[in-house]
Amino acid sequence: MARVSTDALPEPTTDSTRRLRGALMAAGFTADGLLDLLGAPAYAALARAETVPALRAARGEGPLETLTRLFLLQQAVPYRSARAVLPVDEALADRWLERAPEAGARTDAAVGAGEAGDAVRATVDVRPYSGPEGQDWWVVSDRGCAVGGAGGVGAPRGSGAESPGEGVVLGVGGASTTLAGIMVPTPVGRALDLGTGSGIQALHADRFATHVTATDVNPRALHFARLTLALSGAAEPELREGSLFEPVADEEPYDLIVSNPPFVISPGARLTYRDGGMAGDDICRTLVQQAARHLAPGGYCQLLANWEHQDGADWRERVSAWVPAGCDAWIIQREVQDVTQYAELWLRDAGDHRGDPAGYAARYDAWLEEFAARGTKAVGFGWITLRRSDAERPSVLAEEWPHPVEQPLGEVIRAHFDRQDFLRRTHDGALLEHRFVLADEVMQEQVGAPGAEDPEYVVLRQNRGMRRATTVDTVGAGFAGVCDGTLTAGRILDAIGQLLGEDPAELRARTPESIRLLVEQGFLTPVLD
Repeated sequence: MARVSTDALPEPTTDSTRRLRGALMAAGFTADGLLDLLGAPAYAALARAETVPALRAARGEGPLETLTRLFLLQQAVPYRSARAVLPVDEALADRWLERAPEAGARTDAAVGAGEAGDAVRATVDVRPYSGPEGQDWWVVSDRGCAVGGAGGVGAPRGSGAESPGEGVVLGVGGASTTLAGIMVPTPVGRALDLGTGSGIQALHADRFATHVTATDVNPRALHFARLTLALSGAAEPELREGSLFEPVADEEPYDLIVSNPPFVISPGARLTYRDGGMAGDDICRTLVQQAARHLAPGGYCQLLANWEHQDGADWRERVSAWVPAGCDAWIIQREVQDVTQYAELWLRDAGDHRGDPAGYAARYDAWLEEFAARGTKAVGFGWITLRRSDAERPSVLAEEWPHPVEQPLGEVIRAHFDRQDFLRRTHDGALLEHRFVLADEVMQEQVGAPGAEDPEYVVLRQNRGMRRATTVDTVGAGFAGVCDGTLTAGRILDAIGQLLGEDPAELRARTPESIRLLVEQGFLTPVLD
């Protein structure tokens, strides 16, 4: 990657950044304030990279409208309007703002030069962002990259003559919020945000980690991460430049590693924020395989990933084979795209569809040629969570789950691995001596022909977390319904046997497998004394 400059970017100093943050708060330039100003339709349009509704809603002259145009919608505003809301001279000195005299209109000749006659514009995008406990944060990114992820970013608008080009740093997008939502929120000593970008994951990790290290191959990204955390009032992370685990190769292991890597499977690394420069899905495979040596015992590694669906191979077996020894894993495929859909998605993401049609067609053909050569028929997208358990028999679950889920899922993921520990150390006999509790908001549905005396089958459905549904028989439904943590599983089965006229010993012999499945899927939680 060519070196990209950070010279034109803001330099956050403690006092001035604190005053800038106070000004943003005072004006209501927060996620809630923005929603109130724009309204739900315009706010939602921003996530689709559509700014016209927001521009219409922010035409007023109030403080919030001024900041929205300036920092989020990248409009130049009169100097005097900015001065009424911000410590504007400090912001100019620290390079959060720059002069834009060509955009200013001299509407008041009585006001001296440098005020009514000048305008200012932001050198970076600043997007209000709400933390999981309602924190008011701001994510800083390259101009033109604050809303809707890339949204056809192409060559972004730089400040001054130099554009960051391939080193563009994006703001908040669907992938970054997804990863933040699945992050296990357990208090830890050391956390690593690998490939930090604008610092969103480091910002989330700062809530519960004593020490946060953020790495990126792009020095511009490291600078933006520093800006994001400083403006949001978080502790400054330790910043390391380099690829993958190279910058922390000799460091102590981490309790949490998170990564939204450049996972796009493409025929050439053109854009640093998305293309890792390795063939196929090798960058994701490498991250998973190398994670164990950088994890402390019990530590988690969580990342977003793409993986190839190759001819004659089950994707579950391919990706499960990446998991290093001594690690449990939960691999969830959320979406699959055929190779044409996938190529079109990322060509549009780069803005190639807006350029020369012949060039677009040539790039499209190159993607399909690469996929054909690798025997790739589709690409899966999903989440991978590893936990270093050092178990002789690790639990590795790979599953497809395209259905709606309830974010955040960090606690759900942590509980999943806790249940795997329980199941691994508990044989069937001991399982029946445990007590269980039915998970919150599990509903029972009976499916059968209208008027039938008995249902054909019973469905248990979660309304929280992963929102799973599973089919159970009469015994399973009755068992789950009685689980309130009072009676052991064995005593419940004995009572069901008497009620149904079945041999309790036979029930005890055949039911543990069903109980294990209900525990694994999160319908039942063991009571641990």
